[in-house]
Amino acid sequence: MGGVSRGGLPGIEAAGVEAWLRNHIAVLRGPLAFESIAGGHSNLTYLVTDRGGRRVVLRRPPLGELLPGAHDMGREYRAISALGPTEVPVPEALGLCDDHSVTGAPFYVMSFVEGHVLHDEQIATEVYGAGARRRVGLSLAETLEALHSVDIDAVGVGSLGRRDDYVGRQLRRWHRQYDASRAMPVPLLDELYETLLDVRPPQQKASLVHGDYRLGNCITDDRGEIAAILDWEICTLGDPLADVGYMLVTWAEPGDEHHGISVAPSMAPGFATRAELLERYASASGLDLSAIRFYVAFSHWKSACITEGVYARYVKGQKPTTGIDTEAIGAGVEVQARLAAQALES
Repeated sequence: MGGVSRGGLPGIEAAGVEAWLRNHIAVLRGPLAFESIAGGHSNLTYLVTDRGGRRVVLRRPPLGELLPGAHDMGREYRAISALGPTEVPVPEALGLCDDHSVTGAPFYVMSFVEGHVLHDEQIATEVYGAGARRRVGLSLAETLEALHSVDIDAVGVGSLGRRDDYVGRQLRRWHRQYDASRAMPVPLLDELYETLLDVRPPQQKASLVHGDYRLGNCITDDRGEIAAILDWEICTLGDPLADVGYMLVTWAEPGDEHHGISVAPSMAPGFATRAELLERYASASGLDLSAIRFYVAFSHWKSACITEGVYARYVKGQKPTTGIDTEAIGAGVEVQARLAAQALES
């Protein structure tokens, strides 16, 4: 994490934010300290601690010019608010501020969830033994199935977006975003876009789809259970198998060839395999997963588009580059595109 500050953090106007928090979040008592939480390349996240040691988490969009429709704080807040009463583990939604004058952008506040974020193999082996590591993977698959089983109308997110043709809509959306933010040419992304549109399978059901469901966006408890799903910024309604494909893409196994995959937490001994995660999800959901390779290809392609957007924000100076290997991020775009092509070929 970054250093604790009473002011001076990028994206936080301390006086205005503290006044808003003290007026809207009843449990907080000033003075408040703000600390940036590292991790991820998109929305900015801060730990807020009051004088009694109470902690909450604040999320706001990245600095600089944003693409239309991106980084919707209201969408994130609406999702965790709706899921709070369900069995899906999420932080408690505490407050949403849409007044740009407070700190230059909308933000929302949620509870701080105790637990572990497994960013790499070292953390996984320090926190868990082999048995608990296996439980982490199975819990990841079970929690995703629980999310996809939520009655979207009953919890109040039935109007969050269109329900049909999720993959087609996602392909068109991310290709537009890629077009708008291109910082380097990747012709294969354009070729794959057309192919994926042509061969997309029919959607079996409409669920709340997270859009970035992976272990690094979850908090795990000491037993290896998923304690909270984080980072709901691109959630919508649509095809649940898109989340399954992305979970598999981001679940590394020994022998995988992928930029940066060598330090992934699931590379440690004892973790369940991708096949086991898929079987656990399939047995619980009852969905037909025979076309899962398409969803793997789609997930690699979407990841490439998102990564290119991240790379563009760095090279355009919209995010600080200290300690960031921007060349590696750019190279990752081409790697993901190639993996998408390989998945389609298989």
